[in-house]
Amino acid sequence: MVRLEDAVVARYEHKGHRFEILIDPNVIDDIKSGKIENVVDYLVIDTIFKDAKKGDRAGEDAIKEVFGTTDVNTIAKEIVLKGQVQLTTEQRRKMLEEKKKRIIMEIARNAINPQTGAPHPPQRIELAMEEAKVHIDPLKPVEAQIPIVLKALKPLIPIRFEKLRIAIKVSGDMYGKIYGELTRMGAIVQEEWQPDGSWIGVVEIPAGIQGEFLDMLNKKTHGNVQTKILKNRR
Repeated sequence: MVRLEDAVVARYEHKGHRFEILIDPNVIDDIKSGKIENVVDYLVIDTIFKDAKKGDRAGEDAIKEVFGTTDVNTIAKEIVLKGQVQLTTEQRRKMLEEKKKRIIMEIARNAINPQTGAPHPPQRIELAMEEAKVHIDPLKPVEAQIPIVLKALKPLIPIRFEKLRIAIKVSGDMYGKIYGELTRMGAIVQEEWQPDGSWIGVVEIPAGIQGEFLDMLNKKTHGNVQTKILKNRR
C-alpha cells in the first residue's frame, strides 16, 4: 500500500458514472506496460470511490454495470488503463524529468552514429531532444515514446538503433566469473566448449554499451580474454 500523501487520483468515467482510486503515481507506467498485475498493492486503500477526495464510495450496482465485476484489482487496473491520472504540478515535473532521463539512457544504450559506428553520449542526445522540442509524456511507457523521439532526432543527428555481436574466448574458470554479466548486458547467441577447456561464445549486445561491455570483460578476467567484433549480417 502507498501513503495517502504520496498518492494521486486515477479517474474513469463511463455510462454516466465516475470511478476513482488513490494510487502510487510511480507505478502507472509499469501498469500500462503490463509489468504490474497486482495493482491493488499500490493503492492507498482497496476501495473504488465515486469521489476519492470526499471519501464517497462507488455503488456496487454501478460498479457491476460498468466493469462486470466487483474485483478491486481488475477494476483498478481498468481505471488506470482507460482513465486519467490527476498529477499535481510537482508530481508531473518529477515524473517528467525521470521519464526524460530514462528515455535518454535507453537511446544512449542502444543507438550509434551510423557514420562512425560510435555511440552517442547522453548529453548529445539530450541537447538534440531540446533542439527538436520533443514532447515527453510522464505517464506513457518509455518503450512507446522512443520511436517518436528517434524520429524527431534523425533530422538533427545521425542515429540508428543497432545490435553488436562480439565473439569471446576465455578459459573455463573465467567463464563462471563473466556469465552473469554476459546475460545481464546482452544475450549469448552461440557458444561451445573447446577440447582445452576454454569457452568460445558470441554475445549480442546493444551497440551503445560496447565500451562498457569490453571494460567489464577485461576487469572480470584481468585481461585474460580474447574478443572480436563481428560484422552484422545484412
